[in-house]
Amino acid sequence: MPERPENPAGPYVANPKPTSVERSAMIGVIKQLPSRLKQAVAGLTKEQLQAKYRNWTLQQIVNHLADSHINAYVRFKLTLTETKPTIKPYDETAWSALGESKTTDINVSLQLLEALHDRWIHVIENMKDEDFERTYYHPEYKTVVSLGEAVGAYAWHCQHHLAQVEMVRREF
Repeated sequence: MPERPENPAGPYVANPKPTSVERSAMIGVIKQLPSRLKQAVAGLTKEQLQAKYRNWTLQQIVNHLADSHINAYVRFKLTLTETKPTIKPYDETAWSALGESKTTDINVSLQLLEALHDRWIHVIENMKDEDFERTYYHPEYKTVVSLGEAVGAYAWHCQHHLAQVEMVRREF
């Protein structure tokens, strides 16, 4: 079997100042992730959840989405309540290698994502246009990120990992 593409949803292209129409589409992607992911993994056996997309099993991918989006939610709240906060990066590969990422039932993460995205979307939908220009500093990449750009990054992140799960699922 040929190696799967690194970015099955296409490469990430940053957009620091998306228009309100672009933001609306990206917010829709974030909003839909929990239900689309739940559909993508519906009926998969424990053995099938151990199938890998490159380096991570489907189970690790689902659990990673919960980890990542918890961090995203916190980053948004910090940025909305502080002036240009420095966010705390985390080693997603190390987090995914933890035993709990490999063994936690995906239904726990699916439930978490549903509740988390509900809260996160409420935060985003209550933001004013100028709030999307607020920024945080990402010390790992030594870059300043606007919340407008972050919406796009996390929308891509949703599509990226959903595409991985769907690609593996088609192989069953």
